[in-house]
Amino acid sequence: MKVENSYPALSQFDKAYFLGIGGIGMSALARYFKSLGWQVAGYDKTETTLTLKLQEEGIAVHYEDLNSSIPKEFQDIDKTLVIFTPAVPKKLGELLFFQHGEYCLYKRSEVLGIITQSSKGLGIAGTHGKTTTSSMLAHILNESTIKCTAFLGGISSNFNSNLLTNPTAQYTVIEADEFDRSFLRLSPFASIITSTDPDHLDIYGDASHFVDGFKLYAQLTNSAGILVQKFGLNLPSSAKSISYGINEMAADYCGTNVRVYEGKFLVDVQTPTEIWQSVEIGIPGIHNAENAIACIALCEFIGLTQDEIRHGLQSFLGVKRRFEYHVKSQKLIYIDDYAHHPTEIKALLDSVKLIYPNQKITGVFQPHLFSRTRDFFEGFAHELSQLDEVILLPIYPAREEPIDGVTSNALLEKITTSNKKVLSPTETIELLGKRSDGVFLTIGAGDIDRIVNPLKSAWS
Repeated sequence: MKVENSYPALSQFDKAYFLGIGGIGMSALARYFKSLGWQVAGYDKTETTLTLKLQEEGIAVHYEDLNSSIPKEFQDIDKTLVIFTPAVPKKLGELLFFQHGEYCLYKRSEVLGIITQSSKGLGIAGTHGKTTTSSMLAHILNESTIKCTAFLGGISSNFNSNLLTNPTAQYTVIEADEFDRSFLRLSPFASIITSTDPDHLDIYGDASHFVDGFKLYAQLTNSAGILVQKFGLNLPSSAKSISYGINEMAADYCGTNVRVYEGKFLVDVQTPTEIWQSVEIGIPGIHNAENAIACIALCEFIGLTQDEIRHGLQSFLGVKRRFEYHVKSQKLIYIDDYAHHPTEIKALLDSVKLIYPNQKITGVFQPHLFSRTRDFFEGFAHELSQLDEVILLPIYPAREEPIDGVTSNALLEKITTSNKKVLSPTETIELLGKRSDGVFLTIGAGDIDRIVNPLKSAWS
C-alpha cells in the first residue's frame, strides 16, 4: 500500500542539501533545484566524473563527513530542504545531525513525488530498460509540440544530462525505481512497466514479494491515464491497460521483423488500428525496439502524431552506458553496457549477435553486489557462456560485505566457455589493448566504466 505523507510546500525553501549527491537520481534533483535558483550543495563519498560536473555547474560538493559542521548557509532550518539516498550509511555524521535537528529531511523518491504532484507524471518502471525507455520517451516528447520535464536514471546523449526542464510542460517523465520500494511514493498519471524479473532480493526477500511491489505500483496509475505493460505481465490496474511486445501477436502493440538494413535499425509495428512499416530507431538492440514500442503506445495515448513519434525515435541517441559505442571501425567494435542482471545480459548479447553475426565476441563482466551474484549465480553463468571469450573482474561490493563462497572465481567455474579468466582492471586493459579485431563488450553497473577510456584510447 502506498505510504501517505503530509509534505510541506517546496515554495517555503530556497536551499537544498544532498546526502549522496553523486547518485544518478540525486544529481538530477540537485540540477533541478539549481535551475530554480536555489542554493545547492551536498556530500558524497567519492569524487566521480558526475560530481566534478556538478561542481562545474556551480554546485558545492565535498567528500568528507562534516558531521555537524555544515556550511553556515545551510543551517537555516526553515529554508533548507535536506534530501538523502538510502545508500548513505545510517551512521553518517551529517545524516545524524539533520535527523536530530528539526530539518525537513526526505528521501529522493519523496521529493520526486512532491515535485510531480503539480504535473502529470509519466512513470517508467521495470527491472530492465527503464532508463533507456524514460530517456527515449522524454526525447520524443521534447521533440514534439507537447514537451516535458524529465528526471532520468542515466545521462541522455541527446540532452547530455539526466535532467530535462520545460517549466510550462504539463508532463513529467519519471524513472520509477523499485529499489527500496521508492516507486510506491509516486502518483503517476500514466505508466510503462517493462519487466518484473526478480531483483533486489536483499530488500524484497523473494520473487513473490518483488512482483507484489509492481502490483502495488500498477494500482497507483491514475484511472484517467493508461498502464502500458509488457505482454504477459498482466498486472491489474484501475487505469486502462495496454500490452506491448516483440513477436507477441496477441499484444495490443506488436513489433515484428526487427532488422538492420543499410545501416538502419528498423522494426515494423502493429498498433490497434494500423501497421507502421519500417520504424527507424536511432540506437540498435532488440530490447530497444521493444522499449520503442512501449513509447509509441504511451505517446499515441497522449496525442502525438505518427510523424512526431517516428521523428523522435529516429533521432534518439541513447543513454550513456546503455549499448554505447566507443569504437566502431571496420575491424573492431567496442560497446559499453550497464547490464547487471542475467536478463539484461541476454538482451545485450542477442542484439550484438543480430548485428554482428559472424564476429568473435569478447565480454568483460564485473558482477555487481555479492547478494545479486549469489541470487542469480546460475543465470549469470548461463548467459555469459554465450560469449566466445569471458573476462571477469572482481565483484563490485557497493554497499555490501563479502559473502562466503560468492566470488568471481566461483562464477568462472560455472561458465562453460573454454576461453575464460578472472583479471584485474589493469590486467584487462593490458591484455585487450593489444587486440586489433573483434567485438568487445564491457558489462556491469559498478566502476567498470573506469576502464572504458583506457580501452578506447588503446583502440583508437
